[in-house]
Amino acid sequence: MSSSSQPKFEENDGLEAAVDQAISTCGGDMRATIRALIVANEYLESEVGELMKAVSQAYARGRFNSYSG
Repeated sequence: MSSSSQPKFEENDGLEAAVDQAISTCGGDMRATIRALIVANEYLESEVGELMKAVSQAYARGRFNSYSG
């Protein structure tokens, strides 16, 4: 691969730090880390679903104006 197709290391510093922190939080256990991330993701997906329902109900009740461009 060419060097231009790979992201620069500086751009990944925050991501790499977050990965290291997640692994460290789970005591270095990769399976536990993946499990925790899946649980967190499922929780966030649930929250998004609840927010979408709330916004949809508010829109249906006329609390939001439609975008007219």
